[in-house]
Amino acid sequence: MLESIAVKEILKELLELQDVDTRLNAVRARLATFPKRLAELQVRVDASRGALNQSKESHSSTLKDRKRYELDVEQWKEKVRKYKDQAYQVKTNEAYKALQHEVEMAEAEIAKAEDRLLEQMVSGEQYDGQVKAAEKTFKQIEERVGAERAEVEAEKSVAQKELAELEAERAKVVKAIPEDLLDHYQRIAKKHGGIAVAEVRGEACSACGARIRPHVFQILRREDTSDLYHCELCTRILYYVEPPAEAQAAAQASTAQNGKG
Repeated sequence: MLESIAVKEILKELLELQDVDTRLNAVRARLATFPKRLAELQVRVDASRGALNQSKESHSSTLKDRKRYELDVEQWKEKVRKYKDQAYQVKTNEAYKALQHEVEMAEAEIAKAEDRLLEQMVSGEQYDGQVKAAEKTFKQIEERVGAERAEVEAEKSVAQKELAELEAERAKVVKAIPEDLLDHYQRIAKKHGGIAVAEVRGEACSACGARIRPHVFQILRREDTSDLYHCELCTRILYYVEPPAEAQAAAQASTAQNGKG
């Protein structure tokens, strides 16, 4: 058995530790969100950069096709010139007609190549506009993301500072708690999401709602309690705070009124 003063003091220290741990868990949870938030910001930049690169590649491909079609036009025009020069040298009508046919076919190919070239010129202008728009969008996203990243980093810095302060505060608190009891507290806290100590309210565990045995409740109410008691259902360490006299009187009046009804 522990001395009553020691029990009350230990409960006070455990509650203080639980408060610190609750704030620590909240800060750690906040810190855990920062990598994802920063990664999401980077995804936005990468997506915009990818769109810009795609626009540039399409524009570059169109320019290459344009040069190829320009070369096709020149090559077919050169063939037409050669065929026409040869036409002056032939001596038979059949040979002349054959060269004329070649000229007509070459001129048809020129027309096709020029149509393709025109299409590529139009596409080139469209892709040029897309590149400029993508560059503008990318710049805007980079600026917005840069500002948001700075905000996130500032929040992260604040959280890291809070974490260091709370860890220092926790180190002070645990010094007053016996090692075996601290280990006991931590096992319970780990099992129940960081809450190892629960207040008794209305003769029930405030954490899980389990009813407290009448004799245990009476012991918890005593000033000279010399042992720690646990909830029989959730195993949390129990403590009881006597409500103010006014609250007790109001509760008794309400009970009496209900009894008459």
